[in-house]
Amino acid sequence: MNPLLSEPTDLDHPLGWLRLAKQTRKADLRRYPSKNEPLSLKRLWAGVAPNLRQPIFLIGSPRSGTTFLGQCLAALPEVSYHFEPPITKTAARYIYQNRWDFSKARLFYRQAYGWLMRLHFDGHLRFAEKTPRNCFILSFLYRVFPDAQFIHIIRDGRDAALSHSQKPWLQAASANSGKRETGGYRYGPYARFWVEPDRRREFETTTDLHRCIWAWRRHTASALAQARHLPPAHYHELRYEALIANPQAEAERLLDYLGISSAESRRRFFEAVGQAKPNSVGRWRIELSKPQFEEVEAEAGFLLERLGYPAGEDGGYV
Repeated sequence: MNPLLSEPTDLDHPLGWLRLAKQTRKADLRRYPSKNEPLSLKRLWAGVAPNLRQPIFLIGSPRSGTTFLGQCLAALPEVSYHFEPPITKTAARYIYQNRWDFSKARLFYRQAYGWLMRLHFDGHLRFAEKTPRNCFILSFLYRVFPDAQFIHIIRDGRDAALSHSQKPWLQAASANSGKRETGGYRYGPYARFWVEPDRRREFETTTDLHRCIWAWRRHTASALAQARHLPPAHYHELRYEALIANPQAEAERLLDYLGISSAESRRRFFEAVGQAKPNSVGRWRIELSKPQFEEVEAEAGFLLERLGYPAGEDGGYV
């Protein structure tokens, strides 16, 4: 067997929950956008019972604009925003694979999110987090938090895959780097939990671009399938391209969905969304070769078409 394939079985498990908690604390303290509020009795009291009402979950496939939109959410004074907490990012595969019963999983997530808010004495705010891996456990999160609001940002899979393939996470060249992403998986072409079992070998031996359009298809299709069972008040879908082209209108819709009415909060959000970069749309038309385009279409063409991202008569590639 190719020595690069199928990372050792111990890497299919987390690094140890205590170590993950320490890693999560360190990462969250480093990345958390502080509100710079003075310490008050209200904040101290909220540390006893952090607010987990109407949490916000930002989902989307990797490189679909989740990080950018998350930074915009972080600008809202009402929100305690957390970027891909390693401890729940790792736990997502346990939920997806049904390794825990529901009561244990529910307790774990509620305790983890409450703990994250206590770290910053921001338990009085509204919890929000973004983790692409949550695309696979939408139904679970809604069951744990029945008043939750989900924001699903969707990007043209060809642009998302192109951008993803330029990162080291799934690149074959990263196989011997010794690095791991925060969810516990080693960098490289190794099959993640969301890869179809009968296609694991194919995933690990194909091209970097193919792995990345595969990731886009699996994340996006999974989120859409589970979202069909959510009431409209709990699911908001927006397109990355629309956010770039008309940030004001998309921001208005999103804030109305979240029930954010404060004029100052809306001003801050509009300002943050206005930083979007138009040159991030349509790069695939210039950078994908014909064979690469055909590879993308073979893996995800049906979903691209369904979402309104057709190939076009000329195939779209240069």
